[in-house]
Amino acid sequence: MSAVSSSSQSVPAWPAVPDDVNDLVAAVWPESAERDRHGVLSISGVSATELRDRFGTPLYVLDEEAVRTAARRTLDAFRAAAALHGVQARVYYAGKAFLSTEVVRWVTEEGLAVDVCTGGELAVALAGGADPARIGFHGNNKSQAELERAVEVGVGSIIVDSFIEIERLAAIVERTGATQSVLVRVNSGVHAETHDFLATAHEDQKFGFTLTDAPGAVARIREVPGLQFVGLHCHIGSQIFGSAGFQESAARVVELHAELLAGGEIPVLNLGGGFGIAYTVADDPTPIEHLATGIAEAVARECEVRGIPVPNLAFEPGRAIIGRAGVTLYEVGTTKPVDIGHDVTRLYVSVDGGMSDNPRPALYGAQYSARVASRTSDAAPQLSRVVGKHCESGDIVVDAEFLPADIAPGDLLAVPTTGAYCFSLASNYNYVPRPPVVAVRAGRARVIVRGETIDDLLARDVAADAGDEPVGEGESMPVLSERSETK
Repeated sequence: MSAVSSSSQSVPAWPAVPDDVNDLVAAVWPESAERDRHGVLSISGVSATELRDRFGTPLYVLDEEAVRTAARRTLDAFRAAAALHGVQARVYYAGKAFLSTEVVRWVTEEGLAVDVCTGGELAVALAGGADPARIGFHGNNKSQAELERAVEVGVGSIIVDSFIEIERLAAIVERTGATQSVLVRVNSGVHAETHDFLATAHEDQKFGFTLTDAPGAVARIREVPGLQFVGLHCHIGSQIFGSAGFQESAARVVELHAELLAGGEIPVLNLGGGFGIAYTVADDPTPIEHLATGIAEAVARECEVRGIPVPNLAFEPGRAIIGRAGVTLYEVGTTKPVDIGHDVTRLYVSVDGGMSDNPRPALYGAQYSARVASRTSDAAPQLSRVVGKHCESGDIVVDAEFLPADIAPGDLLAVPTTGAYCFSLASNYNYVPRPPVVAVRAGRARVIVRGETIDDLLARDVAADAGDEPVGEGESMPVLSERSETK
């Protein structure tokens, strides 16, 4: 197998052929990532080989201090930016990026509130010790039971997404006598220049109210004695670089905010999250301090033009808090050179996980990086594609990367920047158990989410668990109601 130059037509625009296939590109790895004297990758002082030996592979590794540092930095950035305009800022951690009770504890201890979007996420946030008054509850189809639970525990704000949801809440507060603060989610018509499935501010999509419909929603909320309208919410997408989109969206939402002030005070403007991070050397994310300053300035400028006070600001980063803190470890199972033309060979490197632990490349065409974690190599760079073990041609972990040409079965492979949306989107496709999550900090490692076993998967199979005789021809399985119990 021969190394290739980046000038080949078959090689994508990135990655460039590295000078050193062992190099850990700073922007995509946790700051604690380094190689020890044996060339083995370590994260927060714990070696990849030790992690493999103790916990197996695939394995999600989460650098606790990296999460905490990102949380503090983000909160400081938005508070400082808001203070320049005489207002306050609240930062919610967007739980959908990665949620466990331990992660909830980390981010809340660092001063963040928590954003959830289902009853399950709410349960995890509460179990992790989050103050209900500092929880925001999103979702385009919150059930009656979810809304009742949110009101019961005293969730700080519910972000309403439809007229039906307003009526559900109205009935709940009327029946219970509770008072509930709500925000109205609006579509500003501005959307991120990103994958279509990641852009969430199109007019033609499932989230929120149009700018035309939002005033009617606010009017209805203000009619209900138990509902308190406290602000507008807008989210323009995910993995966004630069503040231009946020500034344009802010201009449109502030215009609506100004119109609604005629009906009463509006203390909060929540501009969502979606701040981008680096997954590869090709990514150049905007520092969070620059984003915070630019967005706050845009809001203040739009308010000044209209002669209205600047509201308190709220934001909901998830990926920006936890993405870079995560690294996934795999073991190489097979390698296969494939001639792809133009005198170029691509090496297919198959690992023991795949789209069941990271479906983002299959869903969004997401790009990732990779490095051999168990050793260093003097071999030439080889154009490679890291693929999973699933029965799908789209089961790609890393689409294009230069790995050492001598990569072989048994090597440990590390994929950085997997802290966001990999664990959250994981599945049991092909009946592959989901990996454990291990937190590392100051040379110590501990499991914070237990990995699954085949026994766990079979335990959910009712027929296998019951051990019943096979159903004969013409017979049918008994119908179980929602209240039925099986032994």
